[in-house]
Amino acid sequence: MSDTRKEIERRRTFAIISHPDAGKTTLTEKLLLYGGAIQLAGSVKGKATARHAVSDWMELEKQRGISITSSVMQFEYEGFCINILDTPGHQDFSEDTYRTLMAADSAVMVIDAAKGIEPQTRKLFKICAMRHIPIFTFINKLDREARSPYDLMEELETEFGIGTYPMNWPIGCGIDFKGVYDREKQQILAFTESHRGQNRIEPIACTLDETEKLDSLIGERLRRPLQDDIELLDGAGYEFDLDSVRNGQLSPVFFGSALNNFGVEPFLESFLQMTMPPMPRISGEDIVDPFDDHFSAFVFKIQANMNKAHRDRIAFMRICSGKFLRDKEYFHVQGGKGLRLAQPQQLMADDRSIIDEAYAGDIIGVFDPGIFSIGDTICEKGQEVRFEGIPTFAPEHFAAVERVDTMKRKQFEKGIEQIAQEGAIQIFHEPGMVMEEIVVGVVGVLQLEVLEYRLKTEYGVDIRRRDLPYDQIRWIASSDRDPRDLNLTSDTKWVQDFKGNNLLLFTAEWCVRWALDKNEGLQLEEFSRN
Repeated sequence: MSDTRKEIERRRTFAIISHPDAGKTTLTEKLLLYGGAIQLAGSVKGKATARHAVSDWMELEKQRGISITSSVMQFEYEGFCINILDTPGHQDFSEDTYRTLMAADSAVMVIDAAKGIEPQTRKLFKICAMRHIPIFTFINKLDREARSPYDLMEELETEFGIGTYPMNWPIGCGIDFKGVYDREKQQILAFTESHRGQNRIEPIACTLDETEKLDSLIGERLRRPLQDDIELLDGAGYEFDLDSVRNGQLSPVFFGSALNNFGVEPFLESFLQMTMPPMPRISGEDIVDPFDDHFSAFVFKIQANMNKAHRDRIAFMRICSGKFLRDKEYFHVQGGKGLRLAQPQQLMADDRSIIDEAYAGDIIGVFDPGIFSIGDTICEKGQEVRFEGIPTFAPEHFAAVERVDTMKRKQFEKGIEQIAQEGAIQIFHEPGMVMEEIVVGVVGVLQLEVLEYRLKTEYGVDIRRRDLPYDQIRWIASSDRDPRDLNLTSDTKWVQDFKGNNLLLFTAEWCVRWALDKNEGLQLEEFSRN
């Protein structure tokens, strides 16, 4: 077996998804602890230590205690090279999460045991299901009062149309939480709140027939329901099938407490055994094999100003096949030219180290002088591939934005343009108008706050923001139609994007229908074709 094949086979690349406050970032940090990637896990809320979450690097994230951008972290654990993609939980940043899921081979879904499935989890799961991504479920916060594990699993099955298989089973919850029972290994992992994850918890081998031993460990009151529950699961639950897991049809479920580092290591070890090395990718009608000798990758994220000292732009690339070499010239398909990828980096949130090589499954960051767009393909010349594009979400909120200081036109335009290229916002302007005011479209309103914050802190530009009443946007697909000649409602607005495409902003769905009814042959599209 070649060295390249060995390296690719040990790669595991997954995204962690959840609703805000389900404990996603805490779980991420505990996983990093096992890989020795960090020495001290920082509580997002800042209670346990003075540190902030390692994966939350933007200053506004630290102030808010939420993840705003996706972070990438790589570490080694028991012979595996693991790439974690930590995603924003807040629904206003779902587009960033969607793009990140395009770079993952599997997903870990974190669910709050007291709250169950929440709206954002539902939306993200549908994206995973659409791509048949294997999903592993970690039901968190068992050390607090929680819903019935049966209810939680039934909700997963009903909401998502997916089977569930509990790998372990909780023994009590809240103040009665005594640990979990590992079904396969027939052993108990005992929980004590004073543990705090400082040392490995040694499991206690104990079959369900050993009544006296169970009573001494967890008491008769909890032993009886545990025996009944496991008997019921063995008799009436889904059977474990690894192929169904890898096809995204069966979700292995783990119970634990990420904050107390309870159940995290057994979860990680089981996950690594069940999940797959890098998966093949689609390029037109062809399938790109990750073990192919030829390098290929695609850009799924662009981030400006990660390093305040350098004011640089980083393009995040998922390597899909072969081996990347630092000094080799590659081909930028969309740009139609050869290039060397400058300053290739391995990432640990905002910490970086220059690398000489990387393999299929890895996420690397490269310096972007402004030539890359989200969805671009990079490959070896003569072996050209073009991976399927990453569609953009249609904005749902709009605002007019202008700079306060008229002397800062260049900084304002540069900031707006760079943040738009990252995919965080979409920008438009009114045709024929002096471009002092720009129309910004976003998926979630919190993105407007982030825009305002970043323009001020990264580009030194204060802005005035005026929210607009539109909530629908359509691209005019009929190239022969002059928007000035269209019969539209008085509150419909004609704008152009910065590629010159014509669009219409509407205040309600009936306005869209009016435009179609009153303008024969008019074609409107919800997604940009560019």
